[in-house]
Amino acid sequence: MIDTLRIGLGIDLHRLVPGKRCVLGGVEVPGPTGMEAHSDGDALLHAACDAVLGAAGLDDLGTLFSDRDPRNRGRDSREFCAEALRLLRAAGLTVWSLDAVIEAERVRIAPHRGAIRASLARLFALAPERVNVKGKSGEGLGEIGRGEALRATVVALVGGDRDAARRAATSD
Repeated sequence: MIDTLRIGLGIDLHRLVPGKRCVLGGVEVPGPTGMEAHSDGDALLHAACDAVLGAAGLDDLGTLFSDRDPRNRGRDSREFCAEALRLLRAAGLTVWSLDAVIEAERVRIAPHRGAIRASLARLFALAPERVNVKGKSGEGLGEIGRGEALRATVVALVGGDRDAARRAATSD
């Protein structure tokens, strides 16, 4: 019986630089700029992982996968998702839904929205209708509006059996 519901929020902001790949939700989005980052810079997956981990009361992505660790240089963020899901399940929880907003001035989300949504659904073991992805512009304001940065914000709803979560917490 599902009797525990939790909500988590994840936000990630990356500088956009020429010549870098732009990967969002595990999908490469073609364009002249991409994210400056230690890993692959997938701001959407970083925010989604933080949302899921936060809902479970677990360490954040930066703690689990430090940008000071050379093993994480260029690392595929889909690996972070797999670990976040593993930790979530160990806590007796399951992702129920993800709602994402990507703010960018020059990176166009609409042509890639379906692929990004499908990728998020696969990565977090969800039916596609439980994932939403929206693109917003910065309307010319701030670093996002000037095309200097991209921000992803994700809200995650997770649920589980309170007894299973209690058993997982005491199984150490």
